Amino acid sequence: MIYWFKYSKKFVLFFGCITFCISCFVSCEQYQKNSTHQRVSDGSIDNGKALAAVYCQSCHMLPDPSMLDAKSWAKGVLPNMGPRLGIFFYGYNAYPSARYDKNVSKSFYPSKPVLTFEQWQNIIDYYTALAPDTLLAGKDDVAIAEGLPLFKAEMPSVKYPIPRICFVAFDTVVSARSLVMYNVTSKNIVRFNTRLQPVDSIRSKGSIVDIDFKTGASVACNIGVITPNNGRYGGANNLFINANHQMQLDSVPMFDSLERPVQMTAADFNKDGKEDYLVCEYGNLTGALSWMENLGNKKFERHVLRYVPGAIKAYIQDYNKDGLPDIYVLFAQGDESIYLYTNKGNGKFEETRLLRFPPVYGSSYFELADFNKDGYQDIVYTCGDNADYSAVLKPYHGVYIFLNDGTNKFTQKYFFHINGCFKAMARDYDNDGDLDIAAISNFADYTNRPEEGFVYLENKGNFNFKPFTLPETKSGRWLTMDAGDFDGDGKIDLVLGNFTAPLMVKSKVDFQNGPAFIFLKNMGK
Repeated sequence: MIYWFKYSKKFVLFFGCITFCISCFVSCEQYQKNSTHQRVSDGSIDNGKALAAVYCQSCHMLPDPSMLDAKSWAKGVLPNMGPRLGIFFYGYNAYPSARYDKNVSKSFYPSKPVLTFEQWQNIIDYYTALAPDTLLAGKDDVAIAEGLPLFKAEMPSVKYPIPRICFVAFDTVVSARSLVMYNVTSKNIVRFNTRLQPVDSIRSKGSIVDIDFKTGASVACNIGVITPNNGRYGGANNLFINANHQMQLDSVPMFDSLERPVQMTAADFNKDGKEDYLVCEYGNLTGALSWMENLGNKKFERHVLRYVPGAIKAYIQDYNKDGLPDIYVLFAQGDESIYLYTNKGNGKFEETRLLRFPPVYGSSYFELADFNKDGYQDIVYTCGDNADYSAVLKPYHGVYIFLNDGTNKFTQKYFFHINGCFKAMARDYDNDGDLDIAAISNFADYTNRPEEGFVYLENKGNFNFKPFTLPETKSGRWLTMDAGDFDGDGKIDLVLGNFTAPLMVKSKVDFQNGPAFIFLKNMGK
């Protein structure tokens, strides 16, 4: 979650008026300040509140000070916000920025501060004085029951040292069925059979984070450099099984120069009979949601639908039944939102925001699923990215369900708190006719609640879900997950991928000695 403050000329046009109004504002509210900021004046807080509404809200949902602890605002979020307002130094501190990154345009940051140091201090006072000393997360948590007979945990037959699995999925399209993973440590795509034995391995120059499995040639999404950067090192390569039944990755990309792409999905958007691709370019400071128009003769043209970072997950559906593929997409990073792009034909799309979330949420995943069986797609959504500027446990991290009223207006119906939740997949795992939810966390409370690393929410009806876990799932930090009928028995299995990046919280478990993945075989009816 990165805070985006884009300099606009409208700030200059109204700057004098805003400053005058703020200076004349008289506080009529007595603020409840935290223990370390008792001496901050109400006037400074008033000014900071008004300024934040102007400079923050123009780019994303305005966060309330109560959403983070005072230290996270003062030491993490605000120092990274300053450069977006043209403030690179404050007091004795230099604020982090990418001013000298050759991949970032010189016009990305304002050429000079858009507000005074006194006004910047007002914003600091507003957020740090009204924030709690400590953010309380999980005080009302429901106990997660250990033991889940529905699934049997199985490990791969080979141990991988320091596993950093950024992709794991069931390939049920290409025969025979297989499990495919990408290990950042070894830079290899590895294919396993249904006995969890590795049968093939191929090296990739960049990290593979998604594969669009298809008969013939699948498409591998290469993020390029997996750690945050602003380069255009990502691309797409065909991945296929050759005559020797071995994987082969095309050395020449289908298209490249993408900003950290994380997903690619095929569709004929302009109905010209050729297969195009939707690309979520997650990026870092910059990024985009784009589609690659297939021009024929292995040539593609990039069309940007929204030039902001954070596009992380998308679905292509014809929601209005007009014969044209539409797009649902989740943006993380600063302006965290779920959008619908309605295909108007000839490569044109109409943008509608369906849901918006505060920038501190750390949006991580969403799915479309009809929970109440009214014929309309609802949304299951997760937030829990805790790797940036406020690595504290948060009470709003977890799994959400938003119900669709039939006109794409969504209302929250359910929430289950999971610290650092990264993904939730809604399926009828127990074959009882309703949707259950399997969820993983990459930033769980490993000290007090390690069982939330994997949570199975069994649907008991009327949006009552009972949480379960398996003790074996405490052995890894789960970044990625997939659901599907891996062994062909008609039941939905699960696989969890272990990404052992350095922890920012304490844990009693050495995840680097854990399995690369855990296969959860469905033992139900």
